[in-house]
Amino acid sequence: MARPPRGRIVRLSEGSRGAGNLVRGVSAPRTHHSTAPGRCSPVENGAAQPVIVAIDGPSGTGKSSTSKAVAAQLGLSYLDTGAQYRAITWWMVTNGIDIQDPSAIAAVAGKPEIVSGTDPKDPTITVDGTDVAGPIRGQDVTSKVSAVSAVPEVRSRITELQRSIAASAVTGIVVEGRDIGTTVLPDADLKIFLTASAEARAARRSGELKGADLHTTREALVQRDAADSSRKTSPLAKAGDAVEVDTTELTLTQVIECVVTLVEEKRAGK
Repeated sequence: MARPPRGRIVRLSEGSRGAGNLVRGVSAPRTHHSTAPGRCSPVENGAAQPVIVAIDGPSGTGKSSTSKAVAAQLGLSYLDTGAQYRAITWWMVTNGIDIQDPSAIAAVAGKPEIVSGTDPKDPTITVDGTDVAGPIRGQDVTSKVSAVSAVPEVRSRITELQRSIAASAVTGIVVEGRDIGTTVLPDADLKIFLTASAEARAARRSGELKGADLHTTREALVQRDAADSSRKTSPLAKAGDAVEVDTTELTLTQVIECVVTLVEEKRAGK
């Protein structure tokens, strides 16, 4: 069947505004289906089909909150790929690896054992058996994750892990990140790219980071965007057949509703 229209942008219609453990394997190629015209309206539920959903976008677009909620609502597994890059960055920092030396990072990229739990209601992540869900969100890791994730050997290692987890998701999975639809799972059943203005994203992130300065947060987001979009290996980019959802003026509930509708449409073969 036909692939989704290229460059499609979805906005909520007025009527809808109220409303894993580590395994080995590579995801099998999946057939793309056409989707309904650009809208987010309810569709009739049929028999639930396994579906792989790739959700990409920069920080502050509501990616994580949306992905977890959609996965939980639809009975799918969930994978936060950014947490995996943060986890390997945490390991590098903890073990004294020079973050400014790509060759030093590459030499040890295969050493840490990273295990991601895929329950959307309680996602977990461990490194060599240690729970790092809290430590990986610290400023020290945040300031270094772009440098570590830009190293090709790191991306290759983590990409293999991500594909293995997606391939093992029997009922389907929502995978969120920055290069899922373009590199990690280019044959995903549905690709969504969340976007928002820098101002909206900074306001959201400042709200998450209590007491954070709005201007400083905005500048940090812009710098992260530039680093992620310009790296040579698997840069942040919208897949040509991804559905773009601008979340600037939407509430989290509205974004979740929109994405759930898109997934249900895909399952229904619309």
